[in-house]
Amino acid sequence: METEQKTKLLDGRALSKRVRESLKPRVQALREIGIIPRLDVLVAKNDPASVAYVRMKHKWAEEIGIVGESYPISEDTDQSYVMRKIAELNNDDSVHGVLIQHPLPKHLDEEAALIALGAEKDVDGITPESLGLLVSGAKGFRCATPLGMMRLLDEYGISCEGKHAVVIGRSVILGKPAALMLLERNATVTICHSKTRDLPEICRHADILVAAVGRPELIKGDWIKPGAVVLDAGYNKVEGREMDVGDVHFESAVQVAEWITPVPGGVGPMTVAMLLSNVVDAAERSRN
Repeated sequence: METEQKTKLLDGRALSKRVRESLKPRVQALREIGIIPRLDVLVAKNDPASVAYVRMKHKWAEEIGIVGESYPISEDTDQSYVMRKIAELNNDDSVHGVLIQHPLPKHLDEEAALIALGAEKDVDGITPESLGLLVSGAKGFRCATPLGMMRLLDEYGISCEGKHAVVIGRSVILGKPAALMLLERNATVTICHSKTRDLPEICRHADILVAAVGRPELIKGDWIKPGAVVLDAGYNKVEGREMDVGDVHFESAVQVAEWITPVPGGVGPMTVAMLLSNVVDAAERSRN
């Protein structure tokens, strides 16, 4: 049984490490010509999950030679400060990537902040401009989480062409860009959400199933088509459970799917790896 499970796992932790190792010589080459890749982050200081996530991003960034600053946003921070900070970072040639860590405090207009950032330094690929480039198929930074999913599919030689992909979730930071990236790869894509009727039956037709709904273990093994690829982007804390759980009930899903991402250790590490890859890409573009 253990051997069977190992053949099914899309190991994001191991691939993330390889991706980050591959970035080191590129960063070193940039540093040798005086360019130090830099990622700056705006983050809600009272959101423990966001703060912890940003801390991990900076740690992994520093390990490969990327520097950066975090700017804490509190309940007392006004919109004008956020907009001034974004303008400052936009105009700072030493900053190659800017991350607005979702969510910002509710009193702030996050959409206005993302519009102000624009696409050039949006290494997380979530501004309206970046998403527009994705829709049109133009070059630009792709959203880091679904980009990490695509990189996992590539690593394990899984083609999307001609397959039916079902994406559960329609957020602009995950569900919608994931659907668009799968469409770019010639999958036929169905997007589902909280109003979708007979969700289990739709899932049973998916060759590739993307879970991005934010409900712990919603998707059970009997929802999954035998031999399907399951990409679980959920990270949910459940009282009494030591580890976070995904949107997929792993123990039943692993008996049915051909490939599946674990939680933790699947999509999450790849999100950070692709974010850092986008920062290095941005720094390399700055040479021109």
